[in-house]
Amino acid sequence: MTIKQIKYFLTLSNELHFWKTAEKVFISQSSLSRQIQSLENEMGIQLFERDKRNVKLTDAGKFLQEHWTKTIKELDQIHRQAKKIDKGTSGFVSISYPGSIAFKFLPDFLEIINSNLPDLKLELIEPTDKDHEKLLLNHKTDIAFSRDKIKNINIDSLKLHSEPICLVVPNNHWLNKKTFKNLNELKNEKFIITGLHQTTFFASLLRNFFNKYNFQPKTIIESDFGGMILNLVSKELGVSILPHSFKFAESHNVRFIELDEDIDLFINWRKNDPNKTIKKIIEYTKSIKQ
Repeated sequence: MTIKQIKYFLTLSNELHFWKTAEKVFISQSSLSRQIQSLENEMGIQLFERDKRNVKLTDAGKFLQEHWTKTIKELDQIHRQAKKIDKGTSGFVSISYPGSIAFKFLPDFLEIINSNLPDLKLELIEPTDKDHEKLLLNHKTDIAFSRDKIKNINIDSLKLHSEPICLVVPNNHWLNKKTFKNLNELKNEKFIITGLHQTTFFASLLRNFFNKYNFQPKTIIESDFGGMILNLVSKELGVSILPHSFKFAESHNVRFIELDEDIDLFINWRKNDPNKTIKKIIEYTKSIKQ
C-alpha cells in the first residue's frame, strides 16, 4: 500500500468514474484499475462495487474514504511543514538574551524575524549572562545574544554594536550630564547594582570600571534584574549603573547620564549547525547591525 494508491482511491471515491479519475490523476484507465485492484488484494477488502455502467463504494470503502481523507490532509500538512523547515522558513528556534535588550533591540529583531519568517515559532529565555555558553552547547538554546563574546571553538559569534553604560539617577537628583565630572562625586551615594562579587560579565565590567577610577561604591541593594533596579531608582532609593539600552524602558522619574565606558552586544550560535532557519536568522540580524 502506498500513499499514491490511497490518493487514487480517494479521487475515485469522489468521482465514482474510472475514466474521469484516470484523467484527473494523469494515468491511464487500465493503470488506475490495476492500482485499485492491487490495493484491494493487499487489504483483502472490496472497496468498490462496479459493473459496466456504475461504480459505487462498499461500506468498507466509505469507512476508509472518511478516515483516509483526514489522514492524507494531515500528511500533506506535515510534508509542507517539512519543506518549510528544509528551506529554513519554519520550525522552532530558542533564543536567549540579556534583559537589557528587551526594550529596543529585541523587539526590533523580533519584528524583522516575524515579517520574514512568519511561520517560525520562537522561545525566549532570559538567563544570567554566564549561562549562554552552556545553553548553546547543551542545545537548550539555538541563538544567544550576550554582552560578551563566547570564546569556544564550537561557537561562532558576531559583534552587533557597542553602547555606553550610564549612571541612572532619579529626575530630581542634583547630578546631571553637565555637572558630572568623575565618580568620586558619588562617594556618598547609595548604589543599587549587580553584586560585584559575581562572575557575570557585567559584574566584571563594573569592577574594572570602578577600579580604573579607584572608586568603591556604597552598595545598599544588589540585583541582577535591570527592570527592578530602574523601579528602585525611580523611587529614589539610590542610583545605579546600567547599559544605555535600559533607557528605552521609558521608566518614569529616572535620568540617564552616559559614562566613558562601552558595553558590546554579540550574537552567538553553534558552529556548523545544520538548521537552515538559524542561518537565515543570523543574516537578518546582520541587517539590523548595518
